[in-house]
Amino acid sequence: MKYSIRRQITAIFITLFVFVLGAVLIFNNGFLGTYYLSHKTKDLIRTYDEIDDTLQEGNLTDQSVQRGIVIRTERANIDLVVVDSGGDALLTTLSQEDPRFKQMLSEPFGQAINSDDILEQNDSFTVYRSTTQGVSGSNLEYLKMWGNFSDGSWFVMQSPLASIRESASLANRFLIYLGLIGLSVGAVFVWLFSRRITQPLMELARLSQEMANLNFDAKYTGGGPDEIGVLGSNFNRMSAQLEKTISELKSANNQLQKDIEQKEKIEDMRNEFLGNVSHELKTPIALIQGYAEGLKEGVNDDPESREFYCDVIMDEADKMNQMVKNLLTLNQLEFGSDEVQFERFDIVNLVRGVIASCEILIQQAGADVDFVADEKLYVWADEFKTEQVVRNYLTNAIHHVANEKRIEIRIRREGDIAHITVFNSGKPIPEGDLPKLWDKFYKVDKAHTREYGGNGIGLSIVKAIMESFRQKYGVRNFDNGVEFWFDLDAKTENTSLH
Repeated sequence: MKYSIRRQITAIFITLFVFVLGAVLIFNNGFLGTYYLSHKTKDLIRTYDEIDDTLQEGNLTDQSVQRGIVIRTERANIDLVVVDSGGDALLTTLSQEDPRFKQMLSEPFGQAINSDDILEQNDSFTVYRSTTQGVSGSNLEYLKMWGNFSDGSWFVMQSPLASIRESASLANRFLIYLGLIGLSVGAVFVWLFSRRITQPLMELARLSQEMANLNFDAKYTGGGPDEIGVLGSNFNRMSAQLEKTISELKSANNQLQKDIEQKEKIEDMRNEFLGNVSHELKTPIALIQGYAEGLKEGVNDDPESREFYCDVIMDEADKMNQMVKNLLTLNQLEFGSDEVQFERFDIVNLVRGVIASCEILIQQAGADVDFVADEKLYVWADEFKTEQVVRNYLTNAIHHVANEKRIEIRIRREGDIAHITVFNSGKPIPEGDLPKLWDKFYKVDKAHTREYGGNGIGLSIVKAIMESFRQKYGVRNFDNGVEFWFDLDAKTENTSLH
């Protein structure tokens, strides 16, 4: 990557290293000479103080003391000559044949010195820079010190300054070589170690990309107690929180969509309901109105005609009343306002009672009813609503029975389920109409349904009751008829109360 952090860290390191190295070289060239002069001046003054103290104690003639002073001055690269008031050398670090010895003694004391060259001066000594012609004829620069001791003897000390320039040059070359080696090695190590920083950052970058793509399974695994580890841990928490929040938003959005669909469905059902009710009420109202007007206008004055008109009006009014009752029942079931009361009862006994109450209708239809069941079979359900289901199935079978006019009701136990079927011989229902049978006001044969007073609500009530029981129901076609069925809970103990 052109702008990778790894490259930037390496570039910053190299820049800082070069800057520091350059600053050291500049300071070395600019201030090493001044520091050297200051340090060497202190060495000269320290040597003066030491010799003066020795002279006051009278120990300068001691060979061991002289040897110690000579060793220390040679280590400090200082030439020393001490001469008594009579002109005899008391102490020297140079042989008397050394040209420097003669040169030091031949230099006149009290000579005029340029004030810019004086580094330190008092009543006893003067420290200054001096340029002297050497043996080879070249000019040599020295740091010199001359003056008197407290006993009246005098001295001359000098230290060459050429060594400082050579030392500075050597030091600079050494720093350059060392800096280049350090720069190369440091750059390699920085490049390698920066990977420990950039690798977790790249993992965090990949993690953020996964989060942007709504993939919250990816987690930061680098760990560690440092800032990147804390950031990675925060990324993981943020990922989990985002996943939870988006899940909640999706759930809320899904629920909102369901609410909108439910509202639209309710609106469609309301419009459909109003249309169906209007359609269903239109015929009986028209009949009632027509026959009532006929009675009022005296279309037929004979008692039998008036009685017929009154019977028609009463019959249509009864059909309207029954339809309204069924609609109220269905409304309560569909909107959950009719509470289901589960209890344990004998379904065999209930079916026998329904068959007995429909005996007149069975006889009018000329049908034979076969009831096949055990002596007793207890189920868990709402007994009143179960009776509505059985009655709707049986009356529906009676109204549509044909051919051999046979109705067969069976109850059999299948594990923990009681399976109840009501079969009537006759014409099978068209396959395309089977799913619509449970819709309100749907009629396969409208003329036949109108003939016996049906309004297409009975099976809708069955559907609502069975769904409130949370049990299965349905219809099956056979070659010689139709079978309606439903299931009930037949467990020994009720474990499905809702």
